[in-house]
Amino acid sequence: MKWRTIFLDAGGVLVHPDWVRVSNALAPLGLRLDPATLTTAELKAVRDLDSEDCISSTNDSSRWALFFHRTLVHAGAPVTEAFLTELLDELRRTHERDNLWAAVFEEVPRALARLRARGHKLVVVSNSNGTVRAKLERVGLAGQFDLVIDSHEERVEKPDPEIFRIALERSGSDAETTLHVGDIYHVDVVGARAAGLQAILVDRGDLHDDRDCVRVADLTELADLLDRDLP
Repeated sequence: MKWRTIFLDAGGVLVHPDWVRVSNALAPLGLRLDPATLTTAELKAVRDLDSEDCISSTNDSSRWALFFHRTLVHAGAPVTEAFLTELLDELRRTHERDNLWAAVFEEVPRALARLRARGHKLVVVSNSNGTVRAKLERVGLAGQFDLVIDSHEERVEKPDPEIFRIALERSGSDAETTLHVGDIYHVDVVGARAAGLQAILVDRGDLHDDRDCVRVADLTELADLLDRDLP
């Protein structure tokens, strides 16, 4: 087996914002946005942020507002500065009460079970605010992983290769036999490569065909790929 360990990002790979809750949070402000529209807009927002300039000039915390800003714009929300500030403030309050990244992608439980059945060691390597472990426990995924690395706890975040080195050491893994799977090229692929790992990009919206890496639509496709002993 070529890949003994698989590192996985959390947001965008395992879980995503609960757009039903987001829609409900915005409704009292007079904004009616369909959850399906927000789901599509999310993928476009991630693509907007996935540039070398953006990633190098921001951190995970500051990108939170940028992410929701671009999602709301793509969903057709009003973009006046005053109203946008009100929208983002309401979303932040909702997020602080109960982390918005609370919805599990449909294919994830079965795909993780397949990967574990193949004998892979599974490790979450996530830029987060110290809540990723509790979040995975809340949605019933924590038991699928051998280790969870949260950037807030480690005081270093992707794309800094140091967080991948920490994950390698902590999990007893080697870079040569570890694959990282994430959804932001300039965070996940660039960071993993800097640490000597190969990486695969999860591209659920097929919006990253210009990237110089292997892409999969979801974790089912990842499991299928590994069943063929690729890449």
